[in-house]
Amino acid sequence: METKTLTRYSYKVFVYVLFIIILFPGSASSSLLHPWALNSSIEHQNYTAISPFRLLNRRFLSECPDSNPYLQINVSKSSDLSDDEFVTVTVSGVLLPAESDWVAMISPSDSNVETCLSAEAMYVQTGDVSSLPLLCHYPVKAKLMSNDRDYLSCKKKECKKYSNGKCVVTTCSGSIKFHVINIRTDIEFVFFAGGFDTPCILNRTNPINFANPKSPLYGHLSSSDSTATSMRVTWVSGDKEPQQVQYGDGKSETSKVTTFTQDDMCNATALQSPAKDFGWHDPGYIHTAVMTGLRPSTTFSYRYGSDLVGWSDKIQFKTPPAGGSSEEVLRFLTYGDMGKAPLDDSAEHYIQPGSLSVIKAMADEIDNGSVDSIFHIGDISYATGFLVEWDFFLHQISPVASRVSYMTAIGNHERDYLGSSGSVYETPDSGGECGVAYETYFPMPIPARDKPWYSIEQAGVHFIVMSTEHDWSENSEQYEWMKKDMASVDRSKTPWLIFAGHRPMYSSLSSSVNNKFVDAVEPLLLDNKVDLALFGHVHNYERTCSVYKQSCLAMPTKDANGIDTYDHSNYSAPVQAVIGMAGFTLDKFPDNFVNSDTREVEDSFRIIKAK
Repeated sequence: METKTLTRYSYKVFVYVLFIIILFPGSASSSLLHPWALNSSIEHQNYTAISPFRLLNRRFLSECPDSNPYLQINVSKSSDLSDDEFVTVTVSGVLLPAESDWVAMISPSDSNVETCLSAEAMYVQTGDVSSLPLLCHYPVKAKLMSNDRDYLSCKKKECKKYSNGKCVVTTCSGSIKFHVINIRTDIEFVFFAGGFDTPCILNRTNPINFANPKSPLYGHLSSSDSTATSMRVTWVSGDKEPQQVQYGDGKSETSKVTTFTQDDMCNATALQSPAKDFGWHDPGYIHTAVMTGLRPSTTFSYRYGSDLVGWSDKIQFKTPPAGGSSEEVLRFLTYGDMGKAPLDDSAEHYIQPGSLSVIKAMADEIDNGSVDSIFHIGDISYATGFLVEWDFFLHQISPVASRVSYMTAIGNHERDYLGSSGSVYETPDSGGECGVAYETYFPMPIPARDKPWYSIEQAGVHFIVMSTEHDWSENSEQYEWMKKDMASVDRSKTPWLIFAGHRPMYSSLSSSVNNKFVDAVEPLLLDNKVDLALFGHVHNYERTCSVYKQSCLAMPTKDANGIDTYDHSNYSAPVQAVIGMAGFTLDKFPDNFVNSDTREVEDSFRIIKAK
């Protein structure tokens, strides 16, 4: 069995991972740490840390000292927006164009962006407590008018007033494009002066509605069991009535419908979370249905929706190989920490610039028939309390997640929160979502709500997916489950055991490693002869020797092609890999990486064992 890793998809100095594992019958393929991880002098350039746009809710919203009677803002489409389109926003009648002029997309259109709570503590999670917040509703996205290169130079002039046949008042205009997807609620565009630091409102459009706010959208698949004879499809709609998935030769299943509200979001004592307040956006209704009677490793088609609200396009998908079929080849993609990025170069709450390249690369692999399933190991959308970000993430992954099984693990940015939220780590990382949004959008085969751990088999591989954010201490419920699950694997049918969780056990970024977690869980990996452990959280790629308790118990050898090969015929310890590079900026890595468009393999390794 051979595992190959296609590891460094990068854009400039940013590194994004597409980690392709190909498992062949009878062998398995993916120093203590890889040399790339050592002695790096590049600091982590965190695009999603505090930025002027993210701090808008901390800014005093003043009255613009502008009595310009000529100022207008218009949109290329004033109603009936489609589910996915670009619109042009034009600002005209501007007397003095400025670098600090910008336009925000706000939704819902009746959001109050002028006043808000006066207590600084309510907004401490935005990262700034320097002044009272007076811009309450967080914009979905924003763009500087200077994105139109003709705006500041006033190439688009218009005379507004003549005197004695001569123009005495000339105004300027500019146009910028926004990518808009169906988020169900009306939107409006607001023209601001003063930049992101000192914003003031100059003008705004009328509300713009979507043609079909109940449209069924963003369908994605997941495996419901190890037989590969059933697949779950989950989608979003503004309609609360059950819909259907139609698939195969005339089969159909009715959806179960759920949602969540602001009341479901977490809140610390005297501290308003983004999810509960200014970051809230109505999620609509989440539909899920299980397609049954399928065959493993087979292509089917499906569509979802209803005659009342409309139907999705017909989509072809492929089921993975059945668990226990150890003679079959398994090809899966795995990564962590992807998030999403805008298609219009706008400023947004969280931007993972590499995610677009990774999605494109994965879609091409699926087109080529090279992928059976995907495993996304935590830090999924990075919505972190700004709920509309989930819609944009689901839209972005749709080209891949609608076509093969998209399995996930929970990460700190989905679950962690302050106070008694039930997380191991008391940080504001989820923005108050506390796993609610994640578990609703991505229903995995877990034992119960807020117990996001599970195992599943595909071909000759047993995957165990745990939550590093829930109690993993010895004798905890999750610990006992892991112990029992790994011990129950029939290695004659599923010879390969892969362990996955978000926070790593080994990393050159030592601050990301919890030694208590390692002490509690690492012995389970050794006792049960785990072949490969996959983690995210650290935004780079690293792999270890066969490691246990900080020691290399075995080193890989080079095969005839120069590929590192770990021989598990005489098992010593797991190989561990950090793969949190799917879209985020780079954690302390050198800048000599290939562009993601080249699809060049940067690291290959194999794990082999005798039958």
